[in-house]
Parts: sequence; C-alpha cells; structure tokens
Amino acid sequence: MTFSYQIKSLEKYREAYQKSIENPEAFWEEIAAHFTWQKKWDTILSYNFIEPKIEWFGGAKLNITENCIDRHLANRGEEIAIIWEPNDPKEQVRSITYTELHKQVCMVAQMLTNLGVKKGDRVCIYMGMVPELTFAILGCARIGAIHSVIFGGFSAQSISDRLADAQAGYIITCDGAERGNKTINLKSVIDDALVGNEQVKKVIVFTRSKIPVAMQKGRDTWWEDEMEQAGQQVEKNGVVSFPAEPMHAEDPLFILYTSGSTGKPKGVVHSTAGYLLWTNYTFLNVFQYQLGQVHFCTADIGWITGHSYIVYGPLSAGGTTLMFEGIPTWPDAGRFWDIVAKHKVNILYTAPTAIRSLMAFGLEPLKNKDLSSLQVLGSVGEPINEEAWHWFSQHIGKGNCPIVDTWWQTETGGIMISNLAGITPQKPAHATLPLPGVIPVLVDENGIEIIGNGVSGNLCIKQAWPGIIRTTYGDHERCKTNYFSTYPNLYFTGDGCLRDEVGNYRITGRVDDVLNVSGHRIGTAEVENAINRHSGVIESAVVGYPHDVKGQGIYAYVIFEESNHNQNLTKQDILQTVTRIIGPIAKPDKIQFVLGLPKTRSGKIMRRILRKIAEGETQSIGDTSTLLDPNIVDDIIAGAF
Repeated sequence: MTFSYQIKSLEKYREAYQKSIENPEAFWEEIAAHFTWQKKWDTILSYNFIEPKIEWFGGAKLNITENCIDRHLANRGEEIAIIWEPNDPKEQVRSITYTELHKQVCMVAQMLTNLGVKKGDRVCIYMGMVPELTFAILGCARIGAIHSVIFGGFSAQSISDRLADAQAGYIITCDGAERGNKTINLKSVIDDALVGNEQVKKVIVFTRSKIPVAMQKGRDTWWEDEMEQAGQQVEKNGVVSFPAEPMHAEDPLFILYTSGSTGKPKGVVHSTAGYLLWTNYTFLNVFQYQLGQVHFCTADIGWITGHSYIVYGPLSAGGTTLMFEGIPTWPDAGRFWDIVAKHKVNILYTAPTAIRSLMAFGLEPLKNKDLSSLQVLGSVGEPINEEAWHWFSQHIGKGNCPIVDTWWQTETGGIMISNLAGITPQKPAHATLPLPGVIPVLVDENGIEIIGNGVSGNLCIKQAWPGIIRTTYGDHERCKTNYFSTYPNLYFTGDGCLRDEVGNYRITGRVDDVLNVSGHRIGTAEVENAINRHSGVIESAVVGYPHDVKGQGIYAYVIFEESNHNQNLTKQDILQTVTRIIGPIAKPDKIQFVLGLPKTRSGKIMRRILRKIAEGETQSIGDTSTLLDPNIVDDIIAGAF
C-alpha cells in the first residue's frame, strides 16, 4: 500500500495546505478515493457553524473496520497489526496479525449480535489495556453499535453518570486490570455503578486477573464462553467472515466523555467517514509513518489519543501499533526504554507529564538501553515545556529524532496543529503549523480577529475539517453553546494561543474553567461538586496552578463548617470523597481551608484572584475594591502555602 497523499517536503506541505483551504472538496475527495466504500458519496462537504451541522461525504456508505482490517488482508494479512506488551515484563508478549485481528473482530461482532446488540445501540467498554479492548471497539464498529470507552481510573459514580447519559444497554469489562504492582477490580466497580440501573441488559466479563467476581444471573456472562460459541459461527471450512454493517458516512462511530466547564461530563460524538479520514491522514503525515515501522503511543485507549493513534489511525494505514498495559515506572523507571529496545520501536508518542516524571529519575534508568531504533518522537495532551522538550530530544532521541509537538482535542478527533516529522520545521514548545484543512484564527475577548504575527489571543478554527465533533450525545444545544456560540461562525477551542513572528503557534493553556492535569481535562465545577458532597464542606472553589510534573495541579479553597477540625484528617476525607465520586485523577494536589471566598456583590467567585494566589503571584492581584469583602483576600493570602 502506498500513500500518495503523504507530504514529503516543505514545498508539498505548502501546496497541500493551500489546496485544502481554497478547495476542500477537491482536496478531500482525492484522499477519500484511497479508502474502501460500499457506496460512493453524492456530496463532499456541507456545513454551518450556526446550528451547527456538519456533513462530510453525504450519501456515502462504508464500514470503518473494512478500512482498518479487511482491505489489508490480501497483502498484509500475516503482518503484525498489534503488539501487546503486558504489565508484567515476565509475562508473554502477544503479537496479533491482521488475519488474527480479523478473526477476533468477527467473533466479537457475532458475540454482540448473539446477545441482542443492534446497529445504533450504545456499548460501554470498561477494560484494562488488553488486546480484547481493541477487539471490542472494532467488533462494535463492525455491527454499527456505538462504542463508549470509559477510562479504567474512573469511579463507579462517574461510570453510572456516563451509562445514564449514553443510555447504554450493554457493558464489556474485565474481572480486573493490571497496573504496576496493583490489580484493580473492574467488575466490582461496574457492579457498584449498576446499582439502580435498569437500562443495562448484559455485562460481558473478560478474564484477565483471575480474581473472584460476582456474576449476576441473567445479566452477566463470560467473554470466553460467548466467544467460543461465536467462533464456531463465523468460521466455516477454514474461512472466517462476518459481514460489515453498511454505515452512512455521518452515522455515529463512538461517544467519548470529556470534562466541560460545567459539572456534567459531555459525550463527544464522532462520525464514521470523517473520523476515519482524519485519523489516517494525520497519522501518516505527522509521524511520517512507513509500513513496517512499530508505532508506540503510550496513551490509554480510554482517552481520545488511544482511540485515534493506537487503534484507528495506525490500523487504517496497515501499520503495527504497540499497546502497553502497564505504567512507565514499574517495575522501574526504565520500563519505556526496555519496551523501545525489545520491540525496536520506531515512533514514540507520549505525554509531557510522562517525560517530566521520567526526567526526575535522572539518566541512570537509561544506562545500557538501546534506543537506536527510534526515528520520531511525539508529545501530546498538554503544552510541553522547553526543558522537557530538550531532555526528550537529547537523551531519548540522541539529537537524531524530530519531535512532533501535537495540539488537538477530544472534539477535533485528531491532530490539528503540529510540525510534520522531518518535513516542516520544529520549534521547542511550539505546535508550529496547522495541518492541511485546518484554519486557526486568534480572536480577542470580543471575537475580533487578531491579524499578523507576534500576537496572542483565544484560539478558534474557521472551517470544518473531517474529524470535527458532530454533537454532544443527546444534547445538541450543549454542543452549540460550548463550541460554536462564544464566537459566531467559529469553533472555539477554549485554549489561549500565541503566534510567533514567523507564524508558529504555541498553546498557552485553557482560558475557560477547565484544568489540564497530566493531559487529562477536568472541569473545575466537576471537582467542586465532588468536594461539596463532603458533609462538612460549606463551599469550595477550584483553580489550576503550575505543577512541575503534571503541568497543571489542582488547588482547592474550601470553607469548612467547623473551625477547630483536624485539617490533615479532613483533607484525607475530602480526597477520598473526590476519588469515590470522580476517580483518583481528580484529587486536589493542595487544599487550603478558608473563612470565605472572594465574591462580587452579585455573588460571583473571582477565580482570577484565586488563581493568582495559587500561582504565588500575590503582588499582581489587581483591584479588589469591587468585592463584597475585600479583606477576605488578605486572609486567603496569609493562609496560602
């Protein structure tokens, strides 16, 4: 398979970019011709950002699994599709060919059909990082069921909320998940999440950790038993088949929940054709992927990065994708480097948080590690600071590997702004230039476009690209309000951005009430709601502050009803409350007990002031005379740490 749309020079990038902006229909039609369609399109693009309504490849039909699996079988069937590196380095590695992947996905599709799953049904997937997670995702897509993967670190309450929002009828989970030296009992979390739920009909349980689990008669069933039966149904005379459901180009492919500025997570919906093209195009161009290379994205598939650059992007290109079950610091801080050496990894795509945490161990874990196979490095999830960029380049890339600093979001489906590895110039801590099809604009708070270079503003996108969010599940008005209402005719990213003197873009962080903690978006309202559930808490306010490892930490200001309580014990109680309601990723790093919060006379909390205090910038707080009680600021500063 050749990729004629892979950009191979700076000049070709400029040509492709210009064409994609001036004539997007012709540009994307040319690329679409490389994919497998069950029915060709009537129109290429129709959209407006007012409703919003976006339609790519109107009238077309396809199935994404035919593009990720079937079309590779004739020439690449025996090539490795997935390498699975287990949590325990002593456990057996699994290498899954495209032929084997096809068989497993057909079996999952048959299993789901046997259990009553139909096109359009929502299937929640709550599993560890095992190959069966990928089989489950693609099995859903094969029959047209909408998958909604939930990250394994979320609490029962968080899962319950997502199940209710998606109105999911089916769940696929594991008995347990292996992470470092821990076994996490996933099935018991699901059981807790299902208390009072009358929507879920079946729970399919894959055996990973061999731990005791409760199985509810009539509802719960074992993956292995169902797959054995399905295997006999899909294989006849040595030939495996399960027909791929014809999907309209705009049929939903999956729902992925992300935090917003209000307390309720929102279900981002991606469609079939546009998402396929966007993940494939960005994967091939940003990483300059060549067939046979081993691509190691360290993300969890519970996040969009795993969806796009472990599953759909690499597999649609016929690539070899590496899944890692564990964590970078177990059994020691050299684990990533052992994996790179063992599997001769060519592309390593990870988060600045992981890089910074590994930097803290010094260079000892790198001793005698063979990293010579590496050709491209990538950063994702949050802006990377220059120190981490240079460490990554020097000590991991040995100065020979381009670093792609990728900016994008759950809502964008794939990479939006990034240098292309070895093709377009890189600049430390800068995402640099937009991908073809992406028109970034900077606007001021009034929505007036800021022209020229050497400027900063709020980052918006002007034109629809194939991977753009289509709606928020069950609440289109929320999609409109969150992304398309702030600035008319623009998609608002929620990020601040700087454009340097030569036009490179640098993301400066969120400008709304959303935190970016270790690359995970967490709404301040969501954390506040959890803290306020603690029986002794009267009110709280949460802001972000600079964190050496996570990029952004969570700082909570809490008004507690008793003044003479044991602060350390209360803090532990509050942390447990947040963990129970959301999950450990949302635990505040700092909690400060305060007598009051800085509020305007209308009762609005002045988070700007709280951010300044959390950042230690108490000299630049500005005018506090309009506050209901200006003295409260002095009290908070005095108690800050």
